[in-house]
Amino acid sequence: MVKELREKSSAPMMDCKKALEEAKGDLEQALIVLRKRGMASAQKKAARTTSEGVVTSYIHAGGKIGVLLEVNCESDFVARTNEFQTLVHDIAMHIAAVDPRYVRKEDVTASDLEKEKEICRAQAAATGKPPAVVEKIVEGKMSKFYEEVCLLEQPFIKEQSISITQLIATVIGKLGENITVRRFARFKVGETTETIAATKPQEEKAQ
Repeated sequence: MVKELREKSSAPMMDCKKALEEAKGDLEQALIVLRKRGMASAQKKAARTTSEGVVTSYIHAGGKIGVLLEVNCESDFVARTNEFQTLVHDIAMHIAAVDPRYVRKEDVTASDLEKEKEICRAQAAATGKPPAVVEKIVEGKMSKFYEEVCLLEQPFIKEQSISITQLIATVIGKLGENITVRRFARFKVGETTETIAATKPQEEKAQ
């Protein structure tokens, strides 16, 4: 079971053993335990500077869709590991398949945000529900909106039970370094516009 959990999670053997003990031998629960630990580890490391990393390209079968992606980490050593390289490849493949418009929720433009809220509020108000219920409906619709347009909020194309954020957190937990998606561009043959997204710089976020 430890071997099977390790294959599914890529977590170190001792971590898998402890997770299985905590989950009383339940493999699915042990996976959840490992993901929670990965998220906790990622949150602790979130403030660390990520000035190394790689830029990679991914061309979808047939050459109709191409992605350029920059993912950062803390050291050149980690950037060269198979785990990091696999993560970057998987994220680029996901972008090619799903076409997100932004990296994170914080990167959504104010105009896009207000436009979507207006649409959601009008739809909710049309139900005739009280204002408090309308706001709850809007909140739920906005969560779905973020999931549709923000890379980090989206279910991972190869494993729908986890988000891209959780996928990255798993690798952070294994490699012990902060990992961030910096920017990406997606091009599709025949389309007149391309998708280009980047994480807002600190000074812009503070405004």
